[in-house]
Amino acid sequence: MDADNHKQTFQIFCDIAKVFSNCMNDYLYVYDLVDDIYFISENAMTRFRLPANMFDHATETLKKFVYPEDFPRLEEDLNHVVTGLSDQHNLVYRWISINGHAVWINCRGHVICSKDGTPQLLIGCINEIGKKQFADNLSGLLGESSLQEHTRNALTATDKILLLRVGIDDFKIINERLGIEYGDIILRKVAECIQVSLGNMQFVYKLTSDEFMVLDLAGSDMEQVCDLYRRIRSAVDQSVADSNYEAVYTISAGLVALKDINMPDCCAGNYEDALKYSLFALNEAKNRGKNQLYAFHPEDYNAFLKKRQLLNHMRHSLADNYRGFSLNFQPIIVTGDEKLYGAETLLRFRTPEGENISPVEFIPLLEENGLIIPVGKWVISKSLEVCKKIRTIYPDFHISVNLSYVQLLKTPLFDDIQTALKEAGLPPESLVVEMTESGHLEDSNIIKKVWQRLKISGVSIALDDFGTGYSNLINISNLQPSIVKIDRSFTVKALQSRYEYDLLIHIIHMVHSIGLNLVVEGIETESELTRISELNPDYIQGFYYSKPCTEEEFFNKYCSE
Repeated sequence: MDADNHKQTFQIFCDIAKVFSNCMNDYLYVYDLVDDIYFISENAMTRFRLPANMFDHATETLKKFVYPEDFPRLEEDLNHVVTGLSDQHNLVYRWISINGHAVWINCRGHVICSKDGTPQLLIGCINEIGKKQFADNLSGLLGESSLQEHTRNALTATDKILLLRVGIDDFKIINERLGIEYGDIILRKVAECIQVSLGNMQFVYKLTSDEFMVLDLAGSDMEQVCDLYRRIRSAVDQSVADSNYEAVYTISAGLVALKDINMPDCCAGNYEDALKYSLFALNEAKNRGKNQLYAFHPEDYNAFLKKRQLLNHMRHSLADNYRGFSLNFQPIIVTGDEKLYGAETLLRFRTPEGENISPVEFIPLLEENGLIIPVGKWVISKSLEVCKKIRTIYPDFHISVNLSYVQLLKTPLFDDIQTALKEAGLPPESLVVEMTESGHLEDSNIIKKVWQRLKISGVSIALDDFGTGYSNLINISNLQPSIVKIDRSFTVKALQSRYEYDLLIHIIHMVHSIGLNLVVEGIETESELTRISELNPDYIQGFYYSKPCTEEEFFNKYCSE
């Protein structure tokens, strides 16, 4: 093949590729192996970081948009093609998208040679193997990319669009118990249940995993889509019954009205927002108990974002030597002579913007995400450091630290405490540990064993929140604490009601009769102190003596000469 014929042949294949590229989603290419010129479908320019859809010095130019780690493999494979070692090119690797992300592709091609067998052209097709599916063969439904196209087209005509995201509750358990193949059967059945429940201008698509999306273009209101959910749920219930309850499952759903989420046009970003809000709505339905529908509310989503931002603040704080976390201390006073027995450590958090966050808000978040584990160790260590300083003035001073059930269940807590005591140079008797959520104590053998080891070592155990819904007599029997703490809410009732006051008398008598000490929390006034002191509790804690204060404030108040 002479040079002119070669160039003409190259141009013919490029023209053919141009024609067919308008009929397909993949990208056709023609690579001139002789002159090192590369042609690709023009639509690839909107997806990848290409200098043009035709360029020379192809071998060097490819380096600009092929993922660096993958280029050596591509270079080796192309070398086999150019030298005639292979007449096929088939490689999975990554190109760099126009926004800088790595995109997995499968590049396949066939070599065309001259009459003497010299490789001339590599002609083939590139498809994105990680691209969102257009359809789902398992459920028989169109996929998420089809949903996106349908939604964006509909937005040009109306904003009366509702999205109902449906998910199978605890689908993972079905797969684990009955196998993935049975799980596939469930997916098909749920798809059928949704399809038979749809009305005119309502369409269903398969999303990832166990989720489906109903696109409502019928101008339905919220209540009408709620009725649709109820029809789907009824169909699912009937399907479960028809299978003789071999697998019992339910569905949850999240509902989003696009007109309520500021979607003035059909740009991709707004569609992604709609998808994001629908996922939040579905998760909210599941978090609220499953087998129910939740309709998207901006206020709930803003609270979710605030919670997520707070979590990010706390993660950054941990990485920055716990900056933002601090400790407050509230004194515990001996009843009668008003000597200082000890202090309770109370964790505080302040955002980088200076906002003080309530422990009621941030401690559950620490527990949900496991951050209470490193924070809890930090609290124990810092509390013991403070205790050691105060013990130079009050040799019998005790520091009380709240523990989370997460620490008890997921960490070697006993070893951590022993290590912290050793590093601080303090005896176990200086430490009192309390549980922040006593309701988790009742039936855990793990917690009982840790409790017992701590007691044997000399660490005192306090049962917190007694008199609330969290704590009861069973915990006193099972855990045999050293100290019982009467919650402020119970104290207030006792001060306001003769019945509750008499009940408190009996509780204190019972606690003393089995050899335990008792702390009454929440004493705020002198009259409250007088009435409670008549009952002879061992210790008093409350605002009357001091609000929780910083280490410096505590030292100035109790340790200055």
